[in-house]
Amino acid sequence: MLDPRHASLSEAARALAAGEVSSEELTRDCLERAHRLNATLNCFVRIDEAGALEAATLADRVRARGKRLGPLHGVPVALKDMFYRPGRETGSGSRLRQGHRGAAEASVLRRLRAAGAVSLGELNMTEFALGPTGHNELHGPCRNPWNPAHIAGGSSSGSGAALAARIAFGTLGSDTAGSIRGPACANGVLGLKPTYGRVSRAGAMRLSWSMDHVGPLARTAEDLARLLAVIAGPDPQDPTASAHAVPDYPARLGAGVRGLRIGVPENFFFEELDPAVGTLIEAALGVLERQGARRVAVTVPDAGQLTELGRTLMYSEATALHGHFLRTRPEEYSAQVRARAATGIAIPAAAYLEALQLRAPVLRRFVEAVFSRCELLATPTLALAVPTLAATDVRGGPQMWHTIARLVRCVAPFSYLGVPALNVPVGFTADGLPAGLQLVGRPFAEPRLLAAAAAYQAATDWHTRLPPVS
Repeated sequence: MLDPRHASLSEAARALAAGEVSSEELTRDCLERAHRLNATLNCFVRIDEAGALEAATLADRVRARGKRLGPLHGVPVALKDMFYRPGRETGSGSRLRQGHRGAAEASVLRRLRAAGAVSLGELNMTEFALGPTGHNELHGPCRNPWNPAHIAGGSSSGSGAALAARIAFGTLGSDTAGSIRGPACANGVLGLKPTYGRVSRAGAMRLSWSMDHVGPLARTAEDLARLLAVIAGPDPQDPTASAHAVPDYPARLGAGVRGLRIGVPENFFFEELDPAVGTLIEAALGVLERQGARRVAVTVPDAGQLTELGRTLMYSEATALHGHFLRTRPEEYSAQVRARAATGIAIPAAAYLEALQLRAPVLRRFVEAVFSRCELLATPTLALAVPTLAATDVRGGPQMWHTIARLVRCVAPFSYLGVPALNVPVGFTADGLPAGLQLVGRPFAEPRLLAAAAAYQAATDWHTRLPPVS
């Protein structure tokens, strides 16, 4: 009998296909945990019990007729509260969006539904995705299932926490400066920021049109591959969605890492690293080396500049998007998010245009300098042990800003570049909080990233550990 707390998304999908469990049974189990654990974790803003059970019942009826909806047929998932659907509230974590209902369905939701997924509801997030901690004045902060006094990361906080707590089998998030990889690391799960344009953003809340990415979080590399195969691909509703062919991600998971060169940066990424996290990163690299990978030292060009260029793009575009409401309804923003959303006012147009124009040559220089020496780049995901909610609260004092800067230090550069980057859980610090290894590839190298993650997980069991709040 399938144990939902220990089963991966792919195992659940296979059990459903074999008739070992029904979608209604799985969905009821997930809903029971959602209601029970949300009191502690605050990872959901809306649990759609009626809609989830209706979709599960339909999935079971279709299967009873000998038909299959797709690779996620009957599997319960949950979604960050930023993907629009007709007639249903999408609040983006903000008072300004309370009651907002989309006119058209987000492309990723349509693809998940067509693949047979069952949506459990909408997940908590940082207001307008502007912050890496998961604090939210409207809904309250999302809490970490490994220790509820600590952050779940941001802005896809609920996506990481609900997945780690075994409420959902897979989740979706967005990543503009690390908002998939940070929460994945903080909660001890995998999270993939795909190549820019690999996944359509049509019908998703915008923060920065030059920097926004949509991607999956899951507990295994196989699960990520299955989810990415469903949501990736061109989309006439999104002109920035790539026409690049979508590979069979699950079929390429067995490539392994033998002979693979893994680049370890000599500059920037390890310079402000918590020693406890560094020890876990070193051990993870050792696992990959024992499987046949070869470590090489690399220098990342423009490393310190990448985050600042990304900040220039993100805050300029965010201020442009929020300008009207910042002028007419500023009191409805939380203080921290209002300050962040207004940051672009102080950025000269020339600086924004320079950051935009530099993106292609900087990416070209990065690819030539790094990936001429290795196939994958390895860095920490978070440079520090997962901090507490109190230490990252707006009232946390001057040290709070330094902590927040360290939360995005290793992840933000790759959002500006638009290259694919993946968090893999690699163990726990002394206080029982997860740490993660970030693997980075050249554009559209998702199959190689997923294969490396699969190889690491085949030799370790960190991804099977259950948090205390589960």
